[in-house]
Amino acid sequence: MPFAVVQGKPFTTLPTDLYIPPDALEVFLEAFEGPLDLLLYLIKRQNLEILDIPIAEITRQYMEYVELMKELRLELAGEYLLMAAMLAEIKSRMLLPRPAGDEEDEGDPRAELVRRLQEYERYKQAAEDINALPRMERDTYPARAELVDRKIVRLPPRVELREILAAFSEVMHRAETFAHHHVQLEPLSVRERMSHVLSSVRASQFTDFSALFDIEEGRSGVVVTLLAILELLKQSLIEMVQSEPYGPIHVKAAEHSEEKIDFDVTAANDGETAGEGDGNNAGNDGEADS
Repeated sequence: MPFAVVQGKPFTTLPTDLYIPPDALEVFLEAFEGPLDLLLYLIKRQNLEILDIPIAEITRQYMEYVELMKELRLELAGEYLLMAAMLAEIKSRMLLPRPAGDEEDEGDPRAELVRRLQEYERYKQAAEDINALPRMERDTYPARAELVDRKIVRLPPRVELREILAAFSEVMHRAETFAHHHVQLEPLSVRERMSHVLSSVRASQFTDFSALFDIEEGRSGVVVTLLAILELLKQSLIEMVQSEPYGPIHVKAAEHSEEKIDFDVTAANDGETAGEGDGNNAGNDGEADS
């Protein structure tokens, strides 16, 4: 049995001046995984029937391989030597003549070897089928990507002036159709209405734009309320948002808006009080002079 073929010429013996690297010997040893693998290779290479093994020829080829491993000074596993002894026993049993009067049928000496070869062939084929299945990190590589932590800032939609006028027009229409008694109302102050509107909204939640108007006050009342809302919007004390064109408008207070409007109202009230006090003092002085 040749161990190598170079340019079509088989080699059965090693040249004395041939150097074989240790790595090459490792490749040679990995050709067979055990004695059963070697026997199965010898049978399939010659297209032999596994149920009718020519035991003499297979034994000869097997022993040539074992002797070759000895010449290469390779360490033989015990299972290779055990299989060699088993083949020699089967060969001797088949060569020995049987007594003519022996009625006891011992069966085919190759039966146990054939059974083991068939079982090994099934396991080897199953292993090859499993190995052919797609395997992660060998045949399939999952895509990996780092998740970037992006904080999306959603700005509230801007409210156009025409949207405010459209909503105010609806409020005016409701105010005109509301039946009420004609009573004399006190003059309304835009500054006081600004404080009232700001106290009706919160920074944590939105309030409907129409809910800020009291239609019972009539046209003048809703006009003053609109002026107060526009002034608060101008001073950035409130915010308005609208989800869609001609949709409902919502209002909420801006940050620190309550402190600012309270300060403005207090200052205005102090000015009015001071004016009234000066007028009273002047009147008292006139009376004293007279």
